[in-house]
Amino acid sequence: MTNAIQDSIADLKSLRPELNLNRRGFMATTAASTVGIGFAASVQPIQAQTAIKTDTAGLRSGEVNLVGKDGFNFAAYVAAPEGKSNLPVVVVFSEIFGVHEHIADVCRRFAKQGYLAIAPEYFVRAGDAKKQPDMAKLMSDIISQTPDAQVMSDTDIALAWAQANGGSDKVAVTGFCWGGRITWLYTAHNPKVKAGAAWYGRLVGAASANFPMHPVQLAGKLNAPVLGLYGGVDTGIPLTTVEQMETALKAAGTPAAKASHIHVYDQSPHAFHADYRSSYRKADAEAAWARTLAFFKTNGAA
Repeated sequence: MTNAIQDSIADLKSLRPELNLNRRGFMATTAASTVGIGFAASVQPIQAQTAIKTDTAGLRSGEVNLVGKDGFNFAAYVAAPEGKSNLPVVVVFSEIFGVHEHIADVCRRFAKQGYLAIAPEYFVRAGDAKKQPDMAKLMSDIISQTPDAQVMSDTDIALAWAQANGGSDKVAVTGFCWGGRITWLYTAHNPKVKAGAAWYGRLVGAASANFPMHPVQLAGKLNAPVLGLYGGVDTGIPLTTVEQMETALKAAGTPAAKASHIHVYDQSPHAFHADYRSSYRKADAEAAWARTLAFFKTNGAA
């Protein structure tokens, strides 16, 4: 079983060159755009009664066209307060389903809190994660073909764009499931990060060419503190692995590791923040969101 398929247990589009950047550097969000529009095919049916809808009042939002180190175009959804600059930046790492409506909404929620939020679409080189209805094929054909090294590089590019387009040196990162693991990795990768919040991201795994390191191995290399947010009844991420990570952080003894913290919500399953899914647990999701905002502020990322 590959590391990517393990991620699914714990848990593109081709850019259209005819779209033009507007005066703020954003592409207008239209019905034709797929970044941040609609929900992923593999997570149907959607729990419409609980799905949160954050409006764009007072925000500038839409997609931007970025170019990877390999010359490949990829998109990112961006939301930020209208008419403001020198904003704290938060990079939002998606679930395995790509940058669909929920991830765009999370960006808008951060923007309402004063952040420039950017969510890159990492899987586009391998396919459109949002359109693949079969979970096994999503993992084997798309997610497992998206190497950590590419994700780190694409994030560097997205962060550089954000800082050049209204963002500041106050940088936070956060992500869910697949993106929770990436949160730990990117915080170890880039010294610009001030704080991270990893939502139920896998912590251990076997090494492979595309996934050579895992969070438990990087505890001593964190450049900033990370808040881990995990479910006590998550059937894909055993609490024994959470305990392994806590032990690794204590053993590392670095300032970032000492300031990191993992909070377990005893009665919550995997994906308890995903308000569009049956796994959503409103009280714990809201508590973890407040904890995230406070953690970012305490560590200089707000």
